Amino acid sequence: MRVAYVVRGCLLLGALCMALTAQAQRDSLPGISRAFARYQTQALQEKLFLHTDRPAYVSGDILWFKLYAVDATYHRPLPLSKIAYVEVLDRQQKPVLQTKIALTNAIGSGSLLLPASLVSGSYTVRAYTNWMKNTGPEYYFHRSITVVNTLAAALPAAVDSGRYDVQFFPEGGQLVQGLKSRVAFKITDKTGRGIAAEGSLLDGSGATVARFATLKFGMGHVDFTPSQPGAVYTAVVKLADGQPLTHKLPPVHAQGHVLRLDEAADHVAVTVQAAVPGAGTVYLLGHAGQQVFASVAGQLRNGQAQFTVANSALPEGVLHFTVFNDQRQPVAERLYFRRPGRPLQLQLKTDKAQYGTREKVSLAVTATGAAQQPQPAANLSLAVYKLDSLAAAPGTDISSYLWLAADLQGAVEQPEYYVHATGAEVAEATDNLMLTQGWRRFTWQDVLAAQPPVPAYVPELNGHLIRGRVVQAATGAPAPGIATFLASPSRYLRLYNSISKPDGSIQFEVRDFSGPRNPVVQPDLSRDSTYRIELLNPFSTEYTTTLRPPLALDERHRAALTQRHLQMQVQNAYYRQYRAPRPQPLADSTAFYGQPAEHYRLDDYTRFKVMEEVMREYVPGVQVRIRKNGFNYMVLNKPRNYFFPENPMVLLDGVPIFDMNKVLKIDPLQVQTLDVVTSGYQQGQLKYSGLVSYRTYKGDMANHQLDARALVQEYEGVQWQREFYAPRYDTPNDQQRRLPDLRNLLYWNPAVLTDASGASQQTWYTADEAGTYLVVVQGLGANGQSGSATYRFEVKQADVARNK
Repeated sequence: MRVAYVVRGCLLLGALCMALTAQAQRDSLPGISRAFARYQTQALQEKLFLHTDRPAYVSGDILWFKLYAVDATYHRPLPLSKIAYVEVLDRQQKPVLQTKIALTNAIGSGSLLLPASLVSGSYTVRAYTNWMKNTGPEYYFHRSITVVNTLAAALPAAVDSGRYDVQFFPEGGQLVQGLKSRVAFKITDKTGRGIAAEGSLLDGSGATVARFATLKFGMGHVDFTPSQPGAVYTAVVKLADGQPLTHKLPPVHAQGHVLRLDEAADHVAVTVQAAVPGAGTVYLLGHAGQQVFASVAGQLRNGQAQFTVANSALPEGVLHFTVFNDQRQPVAERLYFRRPGRPLQLQLKTDKAQYGTREKVSLAVTATGAAQQPQPAANLSLAVYKLDSLAAAPGTDISSYLWLAADLQGAVEQPEYYVHATGAEVAEATDNLMLTQGWRRFTWQDVLAAQPPVPAYVPELNGHLIRGRVVQAATGAPAPGIATFLASPSRYLRLYNSISKPDGSIQFEVRDFSGPRNPVVQPDLSRDSTYRIELLNPFSTEYTTTLRPPLALDERHRAALTQRHLQMQVQNAYYRQYRAPRPQPLADSTAFYGQPAEHYRLDDYTRFKVMEEVMREYVPGVQVRIRKNGFNYMVLNKPRNYFFPENPMVLLDGVPIFDMNKVLKIDPLQVQTLDVVTSGYQQGQLKYSGLVSYRTYKGDMANHQLDARALVQEYEGVQWQREFYAPRYDTPNDQQRRLPDLRNLLYWNPAVLTDASGASQQTWYTADEAGTYLVVVQGLGANGQSGSATYRFEVKQADVARNK
């Protein structure tokens, strides 16, 4: 299968780089290790990171973004998928905007115009590929943004966060009688934000067995030993405002395993306690992405086994430690985070710290590695926007997302804290996060199965895959083995075909398919056709259960909202012509069949008013015959010097027409060129008895009436690109222009590349607004190192700046 071949090819580099550290210790779980390696080899996973230009917008703004596609293990650019899907969801998880973005060498960029009718609220931008649909929506990229409709009369009401959620998570998965356990907890308000609290743990008699308090972001942990099976322990939580909450802990088991992980200076210690009859051996498997870094056996002595794994053997990022019993069944698991140690270092510096309005800003971007060596060919994106009460922080950076947030379930509050912060409490706070948000992208049942599950979605290796179904029109039953054709009327001829599978499914791999289209999908209508074709929604219809916090605004935001409203009015009034996307030129405008054997420009010949005369008079490669069913075409097979007995594939602006009687009714005065392929033409699984291709002047089929059985459907192709526009003030006359410039976003560049010295110079102009502006740069080095940086500068009114 071609998809499997390509995926295995993409994995070759990762397989060569895989560090099976445990082999040095002796692989104690050869069957499971092999099954895990086989599963990961056949289940290559992608990650997407999306850099948005700002965290907050007003209705009518343009949201600019850049996509980075990497492999899920090493975070190196992964040029597997060629299409990414980007959506904006409201709080009810309903898409309000959707688009498809072309990925070239694992990079893509685009924009979305936020409609003026969009209501104020918190929205989610999510991004994924067709291949990522196999792992579910939890694995898609998600980012919260704020959108405010400044035309609304009133501010959205501030959020009442008076309802709370309390959760407890035993380390390893369960509480067992007589075994000391570490239990993590998380306390959040109804917006999902962690809140500070303290509390006590009570046994069934009401006696206090332990006390606890949150450390960071509403999370903490408590140690205690459950006394008896079936015992009910209750946590009494006291919030900062004095409000009490109660929550029951998970049940206590009479038998089971308890896992505990502790950090030391040069290693991590994993302790397994067991309360099960006949337990003798337990196994520890450490894995991260496609790497198995530990596979060791331990003998239980007095119900306990201890393992140590050197820090030098630990990969970076989110690691999984899984314990198997003597039957090689998984019985306990927990996560551990090791900070990435080789980030891409980005240094930003402007030529001045303060600028006047309409003044040129020059920014030097320098990329270096861990040893301060220059990083050439770093691929970065850059945004410059004004800080106000709506847009204060840029959100999760690329390193925090790829190394941490993408591997945890649900939303992580301030993931950059765990990746970049320093301080005594960071390690403990990180461990609390690992305990409360553990998650796996696979099930051990799938890993250990003899045959891995067949993916429902294939990667889009060359272009967008348009999927559909062919069914019996009368019954709706699948119709297998039916040849179908897809084409979009155009002067650039592209024809695609597909033969329906046993379930009736069809699939077209389209190229150069961009912008709004009206594709025509049909079977071979020259035969009796009782089939109905339907195209499937290419966007994912599965959503996470994670709720995004609602928008909370009050009078403190009034000034910023007023200013944003004015900015939007100015942009719409004076710069509208720069906001529309533009069609992209095709990389190859040659027809799909290449150079035809015969090509006719009809304006070079005597014009006839009837197509039959045109064909008979000066198209010797095609004979027009009349049979019982009416007119037929016979193309001369020049290589073998005989006429094909069947009709050729006849196209009008790329769209197949199967009835030659209708072909001969085409007005030849509307046709500009005629091509004939005078040999058999193989396309996919189908072979045509030559081709006859008519091309009209406008590429719109010249009002030709299609067969009523053909499906014509509006379908959005890959997004047309907008070009970011910003005024330039190169001359004194430019600076004196009376056209107002109230831009909140000064500059956006999704294609910043460093040179051989690891440097890049970027320039833009300030606008008419004084204030503090934030520069945000993010991206990947040539070897996949991720990095980000921010920088602030001030803009003063011109006369004030000149006096400084």
